[in-house]
Amino acid sequence: MEGLKERFLNFRYKGIIAVVLVFALISVVLLLERSGIRFNYEKRRLDFLPTESIVTKAAACEMLEKDTLVLYDSTKADCIYAYRQFEVMLSDMKIGYELVDLSVNTSYDFANYEAVIILLNDLSLLGDNVFTLCDWVHGGGSAMLAMTLEKNIYSSVIENKLGIAESSYSNAIVDSIYVEDGFMVGGGRAFEISDAYDSGLAVQLSSENVKVYAYTNDERKLPLIWEAKHGDGRFVVDNFGLYEKVMRGFFAASYSLMTDISVYPVINGSTFYLDDFPSQIPSGNSSYIQRDYKTSIRDFYINIWWPDMMNFADKYGIRYTGLAIECYDDVVDGTTSAAPDKGTFLNFGNMLMRQGGEIGYHGYNHQPLCFDNCHYKGLYDYKTWESYGAMKSAFDELVDFCDELFPEVEMSVYVPPSNLLSKEGRAFLLNEYPNIRTISGIYFEDDDLDFSCTREYDVSASGIVDQPRAVSGCKLESFMKLAVISELNFHFVNNHFTHPDDALDPERGAELGWEKLKFHFDEYLNWVYSSAPAIRNFTGSEMSAAVQRYAAVTVSKEITDDKMILKLGNFYDEAQLMVRFNEKEPIAIDGGKLTYLTGNLYLLEANKDTVTVSIK
Repeated sequence: MEGLKERFLNFRYKGIIAVVLVFALISVVLLLERSGIRFNYEKRRLDFLPTESIVTKAAACEMLEKDTLVLYDSTKADCIYAYRQFEVMLSDMKIGYELVDLSVNTSYDFANYEAVIILLNDLSLLGDNVFTLCDWVHGGGSAMLAMTLEKNIYSSVIENKLGIAESSYSNAIVDSIYVEDGFMVGGGRAFEISDAYDSGLAVQLSSENVKVYAYTNDERKLPLIWEAKHGDGRFVVDNFGLYEKVMRGFFAASYSLMTDISVYPVINGSTFYLDDFPSQIPSGNSSYIQRDYKTSIRDFYINIWWPDMMNFADKYGIRYTGLAIECYDDVVDGTTSAAPDKGTFLNFGNMLMRQGGEIGYHGYNHQPLCFDNCHYKGLYDYKTWESYGAMKSAFDELVDFCDELFPEVEMSVYVPPSNLLSKEGRAFLLNEYPNIRTISGIYFEDDDLDFSCTREYDVSASGIVDQPRAVSGCKLESFMKLAVISELNFHFVNNHFTHPDDALDPERGAELGWEKLKFHFDEYLNWVYSSAPAIRNFTGSEMSAAVQRYAAVTVSKEITDDKMILKLGNFYDEAQLMVRFNEKEPIAIDGGKLTYLTGNLYLLEANKDTVTVSIK
């Protein structure tokens, strides 16, 4: 041994050996990094279901027992608007219901149901059944009055049973909603309501048997959501008068007050999309970037924006889904050219996947998948594809480009540029690219164009998962903040998208500067993850796998004095459920895990199709 050591010390090329060893070590590290990219990507936290196990939400809802009665009037516009939201809300919460249109049918019996939802402003449509309703509630029933009441003789007769001490014939403006801490995930704060109007009945409530959960954030403290005990039952009243998609979470939270224990499925996922990333970095300078950093757009992206985004990922456990764009030309005749800057594209993509994220498709260029039957009405400068073959040639180039840079990496998510996708474009994706399992459009309606990709969380009969994104950007305006708390309490979801060029676009807050945008983004992230630490950080494909399970599952419950038994239909390997213990308290659980959220609200993660919760 000593001889070997002496010979090595006398060897004249020791320096060359050291250099070779360093290069060998670098090669090993690079090999491990490349292997790690594939490993992190392939080891999804949640996998897509086998095709034969997929159940659509509509099919699941057909299996539900109809234990809720919904009353409305199809001749009244407000009733129709309200029912449009409740129709989706009840199906998503897997609540079986019987719908009665009082304009054509007055035959129904409260005794046949566990709960009643009244989508009426005018209680005179109930006639004498308003008294039958009160008696039924007094005997142990639960009724939800989900629309702002019109003051008349019928509402006045039962006001005291609804917990109302005084009311006016005029409505009051609802320009904010303060959510009591413990009522909703993310509550304990106020939310501004855009385009406010006189939508709430001016009331004062009695102090007996009434609990207020939300009110206006001003000196009036106008009650907006409250519960009034009546005998052995309860009334739940919504008094905000806003029948829009953004309020679904508030209606869902109100509904969860109706029974001693309320249970409904949720998705449980937080996803962050980076549109137009990775892509070709814009050349030149930006006045805002020059003002704040005295550097080019390219250097800002590489040295400032992306490190900041990675820091957010480390701080909050975010796993980004990047959406690849190969180039920004407007060529729509099928001729393509390879991206000139593959190196930056590759580096961004590799770093994203090493962080635990994934890459999806956005487009060869930024032209939506639309033919000449789509008319942009002057709202966009986009072109339409000249032919099916031209569209395929361009998309094939994107697929080949991604395969070249990221071999063996499975890509299954597609997001349409500017959220525009024609029905022909959707059919094109389904026909030509079976690896695409998810189309992610937007959640809130865009009425400007009839081919805006506005969707609900669902699985189509073709197996494609629709997974809409609800909020965007770094500085969330009042509407988006309302959307965040609504979706946390409806689907237990946070689904966000942003663009690298937000810091360049004045319409998205660039005038504030990246430092302020970054501050606002961090505020939003801190609110979400401090309010919902149990929410799961997902990539786009993982979120879609969760949507598959959520769309399929059904829930039935049996409650005794000391336990609640849940039977989960269409159960595959897991289910996520929101549980509110209104009159009971959980002690132990078999078949899952209970995680405290806020107030009397829990997240239940089921790992069996039968879950038993001991209660007291």
